[in-house]
Amino acid sequence: MRARTIDNRGFTLAEVLIASTISAFVTLVAVGALKTITDGAQAVDRAAETTGELRFAARMMANDLANLYRAPDPKKMKLVGSSQGSETGGPAFLTFYMAGRVKARADQPEGDIYEVEYLLSTRENQEAESEEEAQKSILMRRQWPNPDRQRDPGGVLSTVAENIAVLQMDFFDGKQWASEWPEEMQSIPHLIKVTLIAQPKGRGDPMRETFVVGFPRLAAKMSPASGQGTPEGEEPQGMPPEPESGQNTQE
Repeated sequence: MRARTIDNRGFTLAEVLIASTISAFVTLVAVGALKTITDGAQAVDRAAETTGELRFAARMMANDLANLYRAPDPKKMKLVGSSQGSETGGPAFLTFYMAGRVKARADQPEGDIYEVEYLLSTRENQEAESEEEAQKSILMRRQWPNPDRQRDPGGVLSTVAENIAVLQMDFFDGKQWASEWPEEMQSIPHLIKVTLIAQPKGRGDPMRETFVVGFPRLAAKMSPASGQGTPEGEEPQGMPPEPESGQNTQE
């Protein structure tokens, strides 16, 4: 009988190198695909978070404006605002009296009239990775119980939304749009158009939220300082033309 021979040959060096190269390539492809999926999921999460904050801020502002304090005496009412890009060149803000029942301070007595202010502010972050991240603007809300025109403004300051890059407001007086509504107007605008633009963290397209709040009947009862206005009982006919973005139309 012939003895059975056993082949004990192993892999050659070339075969080992080829197998290692293929394994490394497959690993790199898998890691790259996993990183792409992870980055995409994070981008979606950031966009969803920014969208939620943007809509929350818009709803809060719209709700506060809908509760604008309507006083029998026009001198006891207040609404002052300035948009980004206005002639004043200052920071964007909107200040007004609001009637509300939600207390700003639970442990102290308060009335039903509050002064509310929305403004863009910069909160420096010392742990930010870049200067751009450290200077991100945020939308703040100040609620002042028992406001008094003879005292300096105060109240409770809180953060509404982060990464808000633009707070733009346009005021319609019944004839034209303006990017600011000074206290000298001594009246309430017929319409206020508010535009909020947010920039998501990292890469991503800016997001926009716009709403319009109207006070046609209230504005009709209050004649501006110039004597112009809509007669009481009448309302503007239809919607006015849209204001040009970033342009001050007030003369």
